[in-house]
Amino acid sequence: MLSRNNVLLGLVVLGIVCSSARSSFAAPVEAIDAWRDMRFGMFIHWGPSSLTGGEISWSRGRQTPAAEYDELYKRFNPTEFDADQWVAVAKNTGMKYLVLTTKHHDGFCLWPSQYTDYDIASSPFKRDIVKELAEACEKQGIRFGIYYSVADWVHPDFPSKGPGVENPEANLPRYIDYLRNQLTELLGNYGPICTIWFDGPKGNSDLTVPTEMLIRKLQPDIMINDRLGVNYHSDFSTPEQKVGEFMRDRPWETCMTLGCRWAWFPEDGLKLAKDGVRSLLRTIGGDGNFLFNVGPMPDGRIEPRQVERLAEMGDWIKKHQDAIYGTRGGPFKPGEWGVSTCKDHTINLFVMEWSTDGTLRLPAIEQSVIQAVTKGGAKVDFEQTEEHLLLSIGYNRSDPIATVVTLTVSGQAVNITAKDVSYTRGTSLAKGKAVTASNTYGNMLDVHGPQKLVDGDPQSRWAAHQSADPVWVEIDLGTPTSIGRLWVDERDWNRVQRFTLEAQGLDEIWKTVLEGTTIGADFSANFKPVIAQKVRLNILESSDGASLWEIELF
Repeated sequence: MLSRNNVLLGLVVLGIVCSSARSSFAAPVEAIDAWRDMRFGMFIHWGPSSLTGGEISWSRGRQTPAAEYDELYKRFNPTEFDADQWVAVAKNTGMKYLVLTTKHHDGFCLWPSQYTDYDIASSPFKRDIVKELAEACEKQGIRFGIYYSVADWVHPDFPSKGPGVENPEANLPRYIDYLRNQLTELLGNYGPICTIWFDGPKGNSDLTVPTEMLIRKLQPDIMINDRLGVNYHSDFSTPEQKVGEFMRDRPWETCMTLGCRWAWFPEDGLKLAKDGVRSLLRTIGGDGNFLFNVGPMPDGRIEPRQVERLAEMGDWIKKHQDAIYGTRGGPFKPGEWGVSTCKDHTINLFVMEWSTDGTLRLPAIEQSVIQAVTKGGAKVDFEQTEEHLLLSIGYNRSDPIATVVTLTVSGQAVNITAKDVSYTRGTSLAKGKAVTASNTYGNMLDVHGPQKLVDGDPQSRWAAHQSADPVWVEIDLGTPTSIGRLWVDERDWNRVQRFTLEAQGLDEIWKTVLEGTTIGADFSANFKPVIAQKVRLNILESSDGASLWEIELF
């Protein structure tokens, strides 16, 4: 039995070995720049757990008994797997690299490893998934990367048999040999690897620290993430399921799921194309990379509805690729207003929210703006002073994802000091007005009543009964008022599936001014201005009881 003290002593020794020449283990500057330039990649979580629709590894011992989970590989036969099709989906979405979970915490290997029988070669499928995917990536011009968990809950020498379950028979030095042998297979047999993405449950990842010397020897230009263990140099940080903060002095990569889970789940809710693209934009605007995850089905296909959603994203991304790839984030930091990227003498603004008069006020910059144009080439009026840069695009803001404006500046845009943008949507015409609703969850008016929709508090919400039946909320503006824009916050609940917005003027006739499907977080839509005294949001279809945090009118 390996004691905790012996484990820590082993780590200290290994840490000394790794840190003695730390600077020599960093990825070359050229490799870092090339990785940054790609900006957008596909993450793939897949394995025998897809047979149950449970989360990869984490459903083991929970939704699926451990003994049953560990036998799933004997039925894993994804005969519809087509590496070329997977890579084509990534390429069509605008992704430049792909990262595959070669081994997750459950220990199952998607390549035929000579160091274990718990691998794809022991399944009915037998084919080398890693090899086929690496070759497909090379053929289609997509860089290939691998995910490898330092945890292994089925290996007899690993210190844990699962979350919170110690392995009294653990032998850490022997397991580290196993891990290094597998890394040698992965990094030595599958061609150039652009990134290695280590992972492991908290409390376990520090128990295995393979030397960077081995990694750099096998793949000199590889990018190594920050989840390998302790006392080593990592090339980039990995915020998970959230967009990272603006940071130019260290590479980083947000990893996020297309659905709610990492692995395939047949009833998983998918992010809208708008939300997916905006997450990409907010990431690159912060100077990070965006690794967007899909979970293929047990038969080997990427689920058709996931393919369709990714294609929708790709259609928009391709139109604006010059402002996405090969750029740096800033100089205007991401915010409610939108994001910016820059390259050479250009600044690309992805404007998601304009003020009610169609203007955007940005902080002053230390270079001269020569011109401002939209993606279509239309000139944008601007005013540059020592205090601000004011852009005006009027009401020509029809793109529901972002209006792209390109500024040409007098110098290298990346040299402009990063700026915080103070922005507000303006004062909502609905704030503090009288509100009624068709119903309120549990009749809890003090907690979830409709007045919460117009109180200006982003933490309060209105909730309807837990039902998919149509519901409505009605706002009385008090006097006839001109309105032309709606803003709604549903967060990431994504329950609303179809809605209409109606307005009632002095003639007391309800007229539909806007129709839509999903809402989600930060929904904004313009419509032809009308004079209204009352406004009603009709939620015609929802997946469960509707719940909204705020409604604003402008």
